[in-house]
Amino acid sequence: MLGPGVLAVTPAAQVAVNQPIVQVASASINQGNQIQLNGRTYPVAWTQWQDSAQSSPSIGISDSGLNRRFGVDLTSSNDFRQQPVQWFTPKPIALTTRFSENGTSRYLDVSALARSVNWQIQPQGNVLKIKSPPAKIGKIRAGRQQWGHRLVIDLDQPTPWQMERLTNSRSGKKDREFVLAIDATAAAGLGKAWKFPAKSALKSLKITRKQGRTLLSGVIKGTMRPRVWMLTNPNRLVIDIKGGVPEQRSILWAPGILRQERVIALGNKQYPVTWLALNPQTPGLKLQPIWGNRNALLGIHPLLSMAKGTQVAAAINAGFFNRKNKTPLGAIRQNGQWISSPILNRGVVAWNPQGQFQMGRINLQQVLSTSSGKRLSIVSLDSGYPQKGIARYTPTWGPTYTPILKTEKIITVVNNQVVSEKVSTSAKSFAIPKNGYLLVQRSFEVGGALASGTQLQIQTATTPASFNAFPNIVGAGPLLVSNSQVVLNAKAEKFRPPFDTQSAPRSGIGQTADGTILLAAVHNRVGGPGPTLKEWALIMQRLGSVNALNLDGGSSTSLYLGGQLLDRHPVTAARVQNGIGVFWQPNAK
Repeated sequence: MLGPGVLAVTPAAQVAVNQPIVQVASASINQGNQIQLNGRTYPVAWTQWQDSAQSSPSIGISDSGLNRRFGVDLTSSNDFRQQPVQWFTPKPIALTTRFSENGTSRYLDVSALARSVNWQIQPQGNVLKIKSPPAKIGKIRAGRQQWGHRLVIDLDQPTPWQMERLTNSRSGKKDREFVLAIDATAAAGLGKAWKFPAKSALKSLKITRKQGRTLLSGVIKGTMRPRVWMLTNPNRLVIDIKGGVPEQRSILWAPGILRQERVIALGNKQYPVTWLALNPQTPGLKLQPIWGNRNALLGIHPLLSMAKGTQVAAAINAGFFNRKNKTPLGAIRQNGQWISSPILNRGVVAWNPQGQFQMGRINLQQVLSTSSGKRLSIVSLDSGYPQKGIARYTPTWGPTYTPILKTEKIITVVNNQVVSEKVSTSAKSFAIPKNGYLLVQRSFEVGGALASGTQLQIQTATTPASFNAFPNIVGAGPLLVSNSQVVLNAKAEKFRPPFDTQSAPRSGIGQTADGTILLAAVHNRVGGPGPTLKEWALIMQRLGSVNALNLDGGSSTSLYLGGQLLDRHPVTAARVQNGIGVFWQPNAK
């Protein structure tokens, strides 16, 4: 019997589950995680293999590395075994895919493409060395369009290019800076700076030459973004700087993992949304809470490094945290173990290995029973939220506890027995025993109930009780959608104004009627700032969510797949405390 608001996956959600998996890289003859492109080294996964029917080995480079470091554009596809790409080609060409054994990387076979453009490729240990033919830039033309600005860069042949930076301008938060690096030389006459009229989409442009590459550095007005695309015959790079609707795509990345980019309209506002649609009953696919420090709960890390460190195929940032103390502020439960307790009756998402999910608001009751018959409530477990009462800190928190408030009483418990009591002024930090825990009293007295030698027992349960059955829980909030209805109530979950009314980037997790799980991110709308929480709830509803939960947003908003962030440039992403990771084993039955 499933609890209220729980959905199991129906046959309608069995997207691409029964299709045969292509051969994974277990038969590879060489592999590594670095490439050296024209003398510059980057962290990119690659593999080399040879099938019996081949006369020479094949080379596979991760799709994220091809996109990020070479400028290869991935186009829409409904077959995970082949990925259409564009790279100075008149139409997309299909590259065969292969997966790493742990499912963290998807490789694209670039052997034929490399031969056609005369790349020299040489595996050397962990490094794949690639040298592209020397390229030259002919002219760079800038023109103002009705919708924005266009730059056209003439090339004598195809060449790798990279968007090295796309950030808020240091001279003004309303502007953006970008740096486009092209593996091509340019004549000295091109090394100049352009300035444009005040109303232009492109405010300035500077061209420099560095180590055989040409760098285009520009400042863009407002929320406009540069979109780079390629043309052939003759070869050109085109940079459109505009605030219009971005490119929309749908890529079946792997069985049960569908990458989507689409614009959702709310009245006259248009919001570009990036999301992953997951079938949780796909063989070998599972979701887990993740965090960056495996030896302690404290710490914040970029989602990119957190995802790579935990070896997930995909991930999204999840719960709130104290950025100063680097401590979690919300529920984390993993494999049946409470890592950090929920706070303030806020929204959570819970799930089990069978693909059943539940969203709602939750409380965790912890009752401390003493050998003298006293029963005391514990208000939090391994949490950075310092509320009045008794808090508990276990070795999951880390080897030591540093008081959060100025005055706290620290009680050390070993083997369920009180062994000491100290005040926070006696030390900067307190050791957490490996075979026990600390009880921290904040603005709360219990008399002699926790005297030295007292034996203790703890009982734990959730309200609603239905959450007890779910081994994995992540909390954030507010709850956005329940049973297909918008139920947003920031005040009930004790979020302070203007949290619910301000416009900001958002992250969220949703569940559709057929059990598909959505990991979604949105930043700015076309020509303006991001959505309010009410608009975010409506967007999640438009994506098909019958249940949806808001996750931490703003600079934390990050969506990861196969080695790259899908929704933003990595230099703009803030560090986060925890996330929801998607693990996938390609050979699972």
